Amino acid sequence: MPILRLYVRVLGLLAAERTLAITLALTNLAVACVFFIEPMLFGKVVDALSGDSGRAMRLIVLWAIVGFLGVAAGVWTSLYADRLAHRRRLAAIALYFEHASALSLGFHSDHHTGRLARIMNMGVGNLFGLWLSFFRDHLSTLFAIVVMIPVALWMNWKLALLMIALMIMFAVTNAVAIRRTHKAQGEVEDLHNEIATRAGDVFGNVSIVQSFTRLAAEAVALKEMMARVLDAQYPVLRGWALLSVLNRAASTLTIVAIFALGSSLHTQGEITVGGIVSFVGFSMLLIGRLEQFAAFISTLFFQTQSLEDFFAVLDERPAIVDKPNAPALTGVRGEVVFDHVSFGYDPVQPALHDLSFNVAAGSTIALVGPTGAGKTTALSLLYRAYDPSEGRITIDGQDIREVSLESLRKNIGVVFQDPGMFYRSILENLRVGNPDADLTQIEAAVAAAEATGFIARKPEGFETMVSERGRSLSGGERQRLAIARAMLKNAPILVLDEATSALDNATEVRIQRALNALTKGRTTFVIAHRLSTVRHADMILVLDQGRLVESGRFDELIRLGGLFAQLAADGKFAPDAEEATA
Repeated sequence: MPILRLYVRVLGLLAAERTLAITLALTNLAVACVFFIEPMLFGKVVDALSGDSGRAMRLIVLWAIVGFLGVAAGVWTSLYADRLAHRRRLAAIALYFEHASALSLGFHSDHHTGRLARIMNMGVGNLFGLWLSFFRDHLSTLFAIVVMIPVALWMNWKLALLMIALMIMFAVTNAVAIRRTHKAQGEVEDLHNEIATRAGDVFGNVSIVQSFTRLAAEAVALKEMMARVLDAQYPVLRGWALLSVLNRAASTLTIVAIFALGSSLHTQGEITVGGIVSFVGFSMLLIGRLEQFAAFISTLFFQTQSLEDFFAVLDERPAIVDKPNAPALTGVRGEVVFDHVSFGYDPVQPALHDLSFNVAAGSTIALVGPTGAGKTTALSLLYRAYDPSEGRITIDGQDIREVSLESLRKNIGVVFQDPGMFYRSILENLRVGNPDADLTQIEAAVAAAEATGFIARKPEGFETMVSERGRSLSGGERQRLAIARAMLKNAPILVLDEATSALDNATEVRIQRALNALTKGRTTFVIAHRLSTVRHADMILVLDQGRLVESGRFDELIRLGGLFAQLAADGKFAPDAEEATA
């Protein structure tokens, strides 16, 4: 993405506050006018001092007034530019967060959370700096150059040509530097993202790192990556340092040339001493602004990759989106139909093949099969974590792709094998299921999920903070909270993905009673690991390598003597919890 187009896009994010942005632009124009008026007044004062002291004093007073107005405009611009930049920074965080969190599970599988967090933090920080500097410096610089050059040409075109030559030199050298170092700086940013990904990986799996004594090895690997960053960064820094030296040398030579040419023109009567002073003032001002602009280009160059990464995430289109004016899914009874459904994370190797089955409303369906058979994948299609590549899924006769995604997911409660806990209080984790639930409803759900006891033993009860991914809780505690959360959601369709796999037998007996009460009148899909669950299911679906190979009730499948009977005979199902605690 060319730098200019990138910069335009950065400024485009200010559109929500265009009125203030336009006002700031006008005050920048006022500041720019001060920039070129002051050198002109300085020159006129010098000329007036040699003949008319009264006129000189009036010019000095005018100069003071112009200077005061310039200061006032500058202060107002800085104050409101700060406020605008801070507001838009928070808006950019919200925009990125809402967009990235809505992207498909496939996107998040391909992008480490540490990398996504770094892209957001770096991108938003750079946006803030660019917005602030745009209104504080860059816009007034642009106005000053636009106004200054015509005025300089009007005053003396010969001296003005030297200023124009300096501007061209700045533009050419910066363009060359950008072109030669852009690729290398992109590699540097990629390496920084790798470092963020590696560090996030270690922080997310610190128990593994410590237990396998990998701390030293991980530190060495990180330092090696840092060395690669410096190896890639140093050549870029050398190029821009050389550019800075060339720009400064050109500026000095331009000032000397203006004095030399101005002196020659003065001897020929083409310009006054005050005119020379004004031109030198113009030149010093222009050089200062050009150097400032060159520094901005340098800064923008080093930020380009992180900004491109930021916008790349915003440009990602969600794989799962609502159709225009999609109606809400309401009055759900729970009749579910998979109609010749196929799906694959990799199109070359589909995970599901021509899956078809009908589920009556209010029934309990158990999905069984070897590891990797496609059980979890099939149920993830029901709440549209992904969409089928072929076929369709209906609820009460409505294609789930035709209704709004939010209404679909509101009607489906899910308890995952990995429960997923937020770094928040126990109460906040429970209210994910129903933000409007009162304490009485929450306590009832907690009691039904057999979680009252362990919550009461926590130092702050419901207000106890849960650590990242629930590490401060045992596996059974996490799953009991997840079950309580699903109970609070009170959805007509339930998906239980090994929901009791982390519970001991005694607790599972109590939980199973709660789940039995929860599933009454609801369509329930269970990825089963207990014989009791399978035996009491209204229908068992047996999957193997993404295909539905058998279906029926427990006794029917045992008599059939197929894969299900083999799995049962091989002890692939855990004993009934009731039997284990008898």
